[in-house]
Amino acid sequence: MIPALRRQFNQNFTPEKYRAFLNRIDDVCGTHVPFRLCETPCFFPKELIDRMARDGEDLIRQLVENPEYRAKSDEAVPAEFKVPNEAAHPMFVQVDFGLVRDASGELQPKLVELQAFPSLYAYQGPLAQAYIDVYELQPASGPLKYFLSGLDSHSYRELLRRAIVGSHDPENVILMEIHPKVQKTLPDFLLTEKMLGVRTVDIVDIKKEGSRLYYEDDGKRIPIRRIYNRAIVDELERKSVKLAFDWRDDLDVEWAGHPNWYFRISKFSIPYLNHSSVPKTWFLDRRKEIPPDLENYALKPLYSFAGLGVVIAPKKADIDAIPDAKRPYYILQERMNFEPVIETPFGETKAEVRVMYIWVDELKPVLTIIRMGRGLMMGVDHNKNMEWVGASAGLFLDES
Repeated sequence: MIPALRRQFNQNFTPEKYRAFLNRIDDVCGTHVPFRLCETPCFFPKELIDRMARDGEDLIRQLVENPEYRAKSDEAVPAEFKVPNEAAHPMFVQVDFGLVRDASGELQPKLVELQAFPSLYAYQGPLAQAYIDVYELQPASGPLKYFLSGLDSHSYRELLRRAIVGSHDPENVILMEIHPKVQKTLPDFLLTEKMLGVRTVDIVDIKKEGSRLYYEDDGKRIPIRRIYNRAIVDELERKSVKLAFDWRDDLDVEWAGHPNWYFRISKFSIPYLNHSSVPKTWFLDRRKEIPPDLENYALKPLYSFAGLGVVIAPKKADIDAIPDAKRPYYILQERMNFEPVIETPFGETKAEVRVMYIWVDELKPVLTIIRMGRGLMMGVDHNKNMEWVGASAGLFLDES
């Protein structure tokens, strides 16, 4: 995307540097990163990153600040997962964009999806820094940056601490996940512990007494005052996980990111958005006729993660197989032809950009996650057995 930096990186790349980079990030995380990391970071013009950050903020505010949508999105929150004491706004939001070329040849961001749920907030900064350090990326035009909103490593850490820990003793704050040691996101959990001093606790190990929750550590009962939730409802249901508490309980805990927003800002939101970056999208049960050119569409379940259940260019049989009762929980979305923009030894490669937001006092874009791929979908599970694809970091030149 910044041609001079791309040429320089590609010319200086060696497999040895890539292996050193992989070793570095494993060492920083304290565990092996189980998903594929791309050989290269992405060098983006800052004005393009800023454009996506602004578009994402517009989309988030269009939903959060619209009383009619708030009322409509009540139907998106399943009764059995409706948590009391909902916050006025989400704390963590992700907005994913792909890049298309318009009629004039200019690159334009197009929404892929958005989700009010935490992402790799502790991991992504160290990943970007590892690219810079190992590959010795020090362009003459100025230092490369990866934090947004004028943040640096110190101010970002303080913002994340305020969001996750709040005013509590870190001992009483947990990162809650389903069987965290086997999750692909374990590197982020470990870095969150290291950065903030909180404990990662398996959701099945949480116990309840009255309206209070606690976990045990070496025989000691530790009260839980605040929860940074990383447990996906879809996975809870698929695995039939049994809990000691009910999501509907009026518990004496604070949420670092209230769980209801996972449903309110999600694929459910996309048909209600009105913005130039949003592709045409319909709820499956509200589409009277199935388009004859299904190769130009994507079929997506509302509440899945990491691309699970998404069908690109579905067949009519795929749609017919969905029972009527399930159709309100699917969307049919106009398929975008994302432009390959990253030059690699294996040809030009697509990049999907996730803009990560934290909303404490104000809504702030803080970091990006990049996913590179040459397959139909961009997730690391959809680009296996390829090189110069996978999870990456977005770097831009400091223009201050």
